Amino acid sequence: MNPHRRTFSAKPQESQDQRGWWVVDATDQPLGRLATLVADKLRGKDKPIFTPHVDTGDFVIVVNASKVKLTGRKLEQKQYYHHTGHPGGIKAHGYDYLIANQPELPVRKAVWGMIPKGPLGRKIIKKLKVYGGPSHDHAAQQPKVLEVK
Repeated sequence: MNPHRRTFSAKPQESQDQRGWWVVDATDQPLGRLATLVADKLRGKDKPIFTPHVDTGDFVIVVNASKVKLTGRKLEQKQYYHHTGHPGGIKAHGYDYLIANQPELPVRKAVWGMIPKGPLGRKIIKKLKVYGGPSHDHAAQQPKVLEVK
């Protein structure tokens, strides 16, 4: 083993200089597969400078979030829960209700489940921009198209 070889660890300033912008079309894409791809881009796991404790990822824009696909019987069975904070205040909404009222929420929740929790995860999730329709407000950043396999 070479004693002069050191493990590379990215610094926060170095990673901010190399951030890119990606746009993903969610039309007819399975929700879980889309979320894993987006989470990897947000986290920076596809980059050679990836460091687990530093935010090295890119910005990701997801368009057409209302057209994301669920497999199996999840369309009828999947429930999203939240709590109001009051006793007995648990609320449940079906996937169809969320798509009609907040089409970006299922994608955001799926991605949030795949990134680390805590201060680093809260910083990473801010780089995710989700839109229910085909248009977005980030044309000035000149995002590249990210293909979903």
